[in-house]
Amino acid sequence: MSNQNELKRNLGFFSAISIVMGTVIGAGVFFKVSSVVEVTGSTSMAMFVWLLGGLVTICAGLTAAELAAAIPETGGLITYIEYTYGSFWGYLSGWAQAFIYFPANIAALAIVFATQLINLFHLKAGWIVPIAILTALSIYFINCLGSKAGGMLQSITLVIKLIPIILIVVVGLFQDSNVDFSLLPLQAGEHQGFFTALGAGLLATMFAYDGWMHVGTIAGELKNPKRDLPGAITIGLGAVMVVYLLINAAFLMTLPISEISGNLNAASEASVRIFGDGGGKIVTIGIMVSVYGALNGYLMTGMRVPYAMAERNRLPFRNFFLKLTPGQAPWAAGLVQQIIAYIMMSLGAFDTITNMLVFVIWTFYSMSFLAVMILRKREPDMERPYKVPLYPVIPLIALVAGIFVLINTLFTQTLLAVIGIIITLLGIPIYFYKKKQEEREGIK
Repeated sequence: MSNQNELKRNLGFFSAISIVMGTVIGAGVFFKVSSVVEVTGSTSMAMFVWLLGGLVTICAGLTAAELAAAIPETGGLITYIEYTYGSFWGYLSGWAQAFIYFPANIAALAIVFATQLINLFHLKAGWIVPIAILTALSIYFINCLGSKAGGMLQSITLVIKLIPIILIVVVGLFQDSNVDFSLLPLQAGEHQGFFTALGAGLLATMFAYDGWMHVGTIAGELKNPKRDLPGAITIGLGAVMVVYLLINAAFLMTLPISEISGNLNAASEASVRIFGDGGGKIVTIGIMVSVYGALNGYLMTGMRVPYAMAERNRLPFRNFFLKLTPGQAPWAAGLVQQIIAYIMMSLGAFDTITNMLVFVIWTFYSMSFLAVMILRKREPDMERPYKVPLYPVIPLIALVAGIFVLINTLFTQTLLAVIGIIITLLGIPIYFYKKKQEEREGIK
C-alpha cells in the first residue's frame, strides 16, 4: 500500500483516555438513571448495579487490553476476532460494527443532541432530524481533518462535559435533603424480585458503559499503543465508574425514586432542585456537550472499521473505502456511515436498531474475552507487553458477564435479538463473493 494510504501515529496517552471516557460518558450518564431506578426500585440496588456494571466493564477492559497491546493494529475488535477465529468471523464482526452498530449510535446520539437543542431554544419539533443531520455532518468534517483534530475535539469536550457533572456531584452530595437515601440493606423495590431487579439493572448500566472497546480501532494511530492502550482503557473505565457512581448518588439524594423512575427529565429536574431555575439549562448544555463528545468518539472510531475491512479486501469497492483526506482520515468510509445514519434518523428507528445490535455486539465482545484464553494456550510465546492480571479469573468474569447479557437479551427482547442476527447474517453473501473474487484473481 502506498504511503498516502497509511494512517499516521500521532495520538498520545491523554487522547486515548479521552476517547475511552468521552465515548462512554455520553447520554447514558444523564438518561440511564431513570431506567435503572425503574427496574431496581430502590436506592441501594440502583447504586449496587452501577458499581457492579463498572466492575464488570473494568474486567472486560482489562481482558480486551491484552489483545489490544498484543495486536496493536487499526480495526480493534475486528482484528482480534479475525486473528483468533479466522477471516469469516472477523468479517462478520466488522460488518455488524461498520454498517449497523456505529451508524445506529451516530443516529441516536445526534437525535438526542438535536432534541436537547430544540428544548433549550424552544424550536419546532420538525427541526429535530435536520439539526441531527447537521450535527453529525459537523463532526464528520472535523474528523476529515485527521485523527489529531478528532482527538483534540474529544479532549476538549471531555474536559467541558465534566464541569456540569462535577458541579452536580459537589453541590448535590453536600446539600440538605429530606430524600431517603440508603446503601444498606441491599434490596430491590417492593414489586421487584431481587435477581430480576439485579439482572435488569445490570443490563441497563452495561448499556451506559458501552463504548470502551472501540478505542482499539485507533491503535494503529497511537504513538505508543503497547504502553498507552491498556492504561487508557483501565484508567479511563475506572474514572467513568467513579463519575457514574457519584452523579447517580447526587440524583438519588436530590429526588425521591418515585420522581426519578421512568423520568427522562430526572437530570434536569434534579439540577433545578439543586441550582434553581437556571439549573435545568446548565444540565441541558452539559448534556449537549457530553453527547457531542460521545458522537465524536463513535464517529472517529467507527469510520476506521470499514477502512480496516477494505485493507483486508473484505468489501466491494475496496479502493473507494481506502480513500483518505490530506489529513489521513478515511473520509469515504465515514461518508457511507453518515448516509446510513441519516437514513436511520429519517426512519426514527435508531433506538430499536441500537437495541437489537446489543445482542450481536456482545456476541463478539464475548468472543474477544474467550480469545485471550485461546491465544494464551495456542500461542504461549506471543509477545504480550501487557497481560491481564489475576488470569484466568478476570477474563472468566468478563466472559460470564457477556454470556449473561446475551441470555438476558435473548429472553427479554427475543424479536430484536433475532432481527439483529438476521441483519448481521445479510453480510455473509458479500463475504463469499469477495472470497471467490480473490480466488479468481489469485489474491492470497
